[in-house]
Parts: sequence; C-alpha cells; structure tokens
Amino acid sequence: MLEFLTEHVWARGLFYGIVIVTVFMTVSAWSIWFERRFAGRMQNRIGPEFVGPVGLLQPLADAIKLLRKEIIIPRGADPVLFALAPPLTLFFTIAAIAVIPFDESVLIADLDIGLLWVMAFAGLMLFPVWIAGWASNNKYALFGGMRAAAQGISYEVPMLLAAMVPVVMAESLSISEIVRWQIDHGWVLWSPLGPGAIAFVIFFLASLAEANRIPFDIPEAESELIAGVSVEYTAMMYGLFPMTEYVHTLIASAVASALFLGGWDGPFLPGLHWMALKTIALFLFIFWIRWSLVRFRADQLMRLCWYYLVPISLLCVCAAAAMSHFGWYWGAGGAG
Repeated sequence: MLEFLTEHVWARGLFYGIVIVTVFMTVSAWSIWFERRFAGRMQNRIGPEFVGPVGLLQPLADAIKLLRKEIIIPRGADPVLFALAPPLTLFFTIAAIAVIPFDESVLIADLDIGLLWVMAFAGLMLFPVWIAGWASNNKYALFGGMRAAAQGISYEVPMLLAAMVPVVMAESLSISEIVRWQIDHGWVLWSPLGPGAIAFVIFFLASLAEANRIPFDIPEAESELIAGVSVEYTAMMYGLFPMTEYVHTLIASAVASALFLGGWDGPFLPGLHWMALKTIALFLFIFWIRWSLVRFRADQLMRLCWYYLVPISLLCVCAAAAMSHFGWYWGAGGAG
C-alpha cells in the first residue's frame, strides 16, 4: 500500500484528501461540544452534560435530530437555489484544504499558486451565502445576505494584503515554500520591523469576519435578523451553515499557522504535531474571543476595515517589500 502511494502521486493525494477532510469534519463537529462547554464555564452554567460521558455524544445526537427533521422550502422561495446554497458553502470551504501543508509531505496538492487557491475559494464563499438570503423570500434573510456580501467583499481586501506579506518575503505563492522559507529565515510573525506580526493580526481579524464569528457576526445578528441567511432553513440544510462556520474557522487557523507561525516548524516533535498544535491553539483562541466580546455595529465594522485595516495592511506590504529587497531577516539565510 505504501509503495503504491509513493509511486502514484494522484493516489497519495486522494488518500491524504480523504484522511484530512475526515479529520477536519470530525474536529469541527466535536468543537461544537467544546465551545458549548467552554461558554458554559465562562458564563457559570453547565453546557452539554447528559448525552454520553460529560456530554461528548451531544454533537452526534444533534446530527441525528437534524437528519430526522423535515426539509421545508418556503412558499415563494426559489427551490433550486434554496437547496443549492448550503452544500455550496461547505464545498467552497473544504476546497481550500487541498493546498494546506501539514508536514513536508502531508498535503493533498502542492500547487505553486496555493495561496491564490485559498484566497479564491474564500472569496467565492460569499456567493452561496448571498444566494441563500436571496432565494429564501424572507426580508431578514435578504438583509443578512446583503450584509454578508458587503462584509465579505470588504474584508477580502485586508486579508489578501496581509497574506501578501509572507508571499513578498518568501517570493512564492506556494504555502509549502513559504513554510520552508520560514524554517530558514525565522517565522514571519517575528520578522524585524514588525510587519509580520501586524499582518498576522489583520489576517486573523479578517478571517473572523469571513467566517461571521463574533465580533463580526452582523450577517446573522439574532437581535436584529433572527438567524440571518439561515432563518428559513430547517433540518440538515440548516445544520450545514454552522458546520461550515466551524470548518472555515479551522481552515483559517491552519492557513494562518502556515503563513505566519512556521507551519510544521518546531523542535522535539514531528512537524505534523507542531502544525496541529498551532492550528488548534488559534482555533481555541477564536472561542475565547467569541465569548469575551460583543459584536460590532455595521458602521463600526466597515470603518474598522476601510479606515484602519486596509491602510495598515498596505504599509505592511511595503515594509515587507523593503525587507525582501535589503535582506533584513533573522535566521541563517538572512542578512539581518
């Protein structure tokens, strides 16, 4: 089996694809349990407790409940687009996993334009969300879709500019090459003059906005829009939206780990372990943010993006270009 995978690149990619997607879906499903327990601790309540030991089987019970419920399409809704939107959101999210390197050889496809692939599918995410809002024939869903489109288009700009900082430093769009460059020159996060650290914060915030996580969850603000674009969805069609949110957040954590935190680079443990630890640490930090802050208003959210994040990310790209030109890096490969 190992010889067959070694000789056939497509077979190795297929094998890693099945394993990685399965792991991501499993971790995302059980992270729902963890977040509810985590929120319970922060809010002095129990959280999932009775379904299985310490409530560990609660996600499974929720999935069975959603699968048994009836799928209802509202009167006046577009049935084709209404049914197509939820699986499309999950598909566009999972597609980004293909180019994320978890170790020197543990990845599905090592594309020369890997980061461009990730950014492209991140940008496509707003289309099924908008489709879900428009096709539902509900004003709250439509408002949620409009907010999601405006937010997604806006925060794509600083996220892409922040991601350009490691690209300019490593002079490559391949995520694997960016990780290898960091192994030789030091993590982008700790780069001299600070553009790497600032770009990391901007990329992280923009990723939260792309995933509609608090404090950037105005497309589904319960106090205003009930549930936003998912307000008319039932059964597992509804369940795909929160599942996509968790998968998207986990993928964003993995991409940030690869671009700014050295990916699989680390002492003592194998590279796969370090990539997993960094990704999970960022993933858990997102939970902490969610249950510590309140959401922005729509005007505050847009002002933060266009008045602050975009100009600062542009300055970071300029600083990274200067560092690349003069060779101001830490580590054995740099002149600093």
